[in-house]
Amino acid sequence: MLFKVNPLVRSVVRLAGNRSWKVTRLNHIAIAVPDLEKATAFYRDVLCATVSEPKPIKEHGVTTVFVSINNTNIELIQPLGENSPISKFLENNKNGGLHHVCVEVDNVYNCMEHLKAKNIRTLTPEPRIGAAGAPVIFLHPKDTCSVLIELEHVPENSGSH
Repeated sequence: MLFKVNPLVRSVVRLAGNRSWKVTRLNHIAIAVPDLEKATAFYRDVLCATVSEPKPIKEHGVTTVFVSINNTNIELIQPLGENSPISKFLENNKNGGLHHVCVEVDNVYNCMEHLKAKNIRTLTPEPRIGAAGAPVIFLHPKDTCSVLIELEHVPENSGSH
């Protein structure tokens, strides 16, 4: 039996196949917290999650703790210094809250070309090294339905999946 493929479906499949990058998975959800020690204790002691040691990242102005719950990762972020971008976030959200969603892409550099073509702004002109040691770029929330999105470069053959 022969099946007819809708021409629109065929076009979408062809265009997607020609892309030089792809989204591979959700990496983590980041939560800004005013008290990293208290937040870490909650995830560790109440939810019985695995938590990392706090890691100060001076170039981003944050201290992070990664929380692992089965196949889900949460990044707790606290300001490191007064000039931290998280300080301003916490001024507007005293108790903290959802800060960003991180999505892995297999080629952040090729993805950036696509974003420029779609008029999606980034917060920095080029990727910077993120908390996990990989290149990252943040998309402007005004272009992403009011959600700060971080794209993290994780090549498919890197074994991080």
